[in-house]
Amino acid sequence: MTNFTPWSALVGGALIGLAAVLLLWLNGRIAGVSGIAGRLWFASRGDRAWRWLFLLGLVLGAGLWALLSPTPVEPRHGFPVSLLLLAGLLVGYGTSMAGGCTSGHGVCGIARLSARSLAATGVFMLAAIATTYVVRHLLALA
Repeated sequence: MTNFTPWSALVGGALIGLAAVLLLWLNGRIAGVSGIAGRLWFASRGDRAWRWLFLLGLVLGAGLWALLSPTPVEPRHGFPVSLLLLAGLLVGYGTSMAGGCTSGHGVCGIARLSARSLAATGVFMLAAIATTYVVRHLLALA
């Protein structure tokens, strides 16, 4: 674990929690990114602005971290584009089956002690562990 950075993880987790609380408190919405993005094009005009701002904040926050981080952010190399596209489609399919994504279930749902979110997050974690095992040990891609 040479890349373990507890302070940046703590600050990042606190910011995610703060953003989720503020979105719920100020807008009455759950901070589930797949739901926010998935309903972006079909939302009413007044409901679309906050969705765009939320997603823009995610991108700008990551970009700001990349610019201000004391160590340069190194992109991952060596993954076939076809595999990345397949992974993206599978994640999208999985979030629609689970009725939400890791941010909606894992951050907001668990905080509300939702049994459905606890189960969904457990399945997400098991799928992530299995995928990591396949990609690293069976396909030797990482």
